[in-house]
Amino acid sequence: MTVPAPLQLPASVRQHLFASGAETAQALTALVAGSLRRGVSERGAGSLIVSGGRSPTAFFEALSVQALAWDKIVVSLADDRWVAADDADSNENLVRRHLLRGAAAAARFVPLVDVGVTPEQHLAAAEQALATVPHPYDAVLLGVGDDGHTASMFPGADATPAALDVRRPQRLAAVTPKDAPHRRISLTLRALLDARLVAILIAGEGKRAAIELAARSMPEQHPIAAFLQQDAVPVHVFFSP
Repeated sequence: MTVPAPLQLPASVRQHLFASGAETAQALTALVAGSLRRGVSERGAGSLIVSGGRSPTAFFEALSVQALAWDKIVVSLADDRWVAADDADSNENLVRRHLLRGAAAAARFVPLVDVGVTPEQHLAAAEQALATVPHPYDAVLLGVGDDGHTASMFPGADATPAALDVRRPQRLAAVTPKDAPHRRISLTLRALLDARLVAILIAGEGKRAAIELAARSMPEQHPIAAFLQQDAVPVHVFFSP
C-alpha cells in the first residue's frame, strides 16, 4: 500500500499519513507517549482523554506497553454510552481491556458512567470526578463519525449546541442522539480543548470524506469542525486508507 494523498483540511491541522493502520498506531503512540512524559516531568502527573470505537484498539495496545510512569498517569474518556461497564458497547470496557493492562493497569482511571442513576442525575458527580484529572490534558484522542460527530456531540442532538459553546462552564453534557443507540455522556468542546494537543484518528475513504466535508462546514452540522477550524490548540490528524 502507498501513503495516501493529503486530506483537504485547514493548514493549521498537522496531517500524519500512513499506508497502514499499524504504522498509524505506532506514530500516534509516539506522539501521545511523548506528551504524557512531558506532563509527568513538568507537573508530576500525566493525563489522557480517549475515545472508543474500533479504530483506537491498536493504538491502545501499543501505548499500554510503553515505558511510562503509569502510576502517575490519569486516564478518562471523551464520552461513553450509558451502559454498564462490562457491556460490549461501553467505552470504559474497551479501555480497560486494551489499554489499562500490564504495566498500564497502574494508571488511575476516571469513569464517566453510573448506570444506577440517569445521566442528568450523575452530571454533578461526574464533573467533580473529571476535575481530578490534571489539565490541560496532555493529549485528547478523538474519532469522527460518518455524520461528523465527535465524542458524543451529535448533529441534531438537543444538547449539542450547548456542548459546543465554549462560553459555558460545563465540562460534561448528557446527550440523547437522534440516530444512534444509547444515551450518552460527553465532554464538551470547552473541556476537550483544554489540552496540550488533540489527535484525531481516522481510517478509510468514508472517514476522509466525512472530515473533509466537516472542514468546510459549521460545527452545529458537523461537530468535528469545531476542532479543525480553531488554531489555539494543536490538532493532529492521523489517517490511513
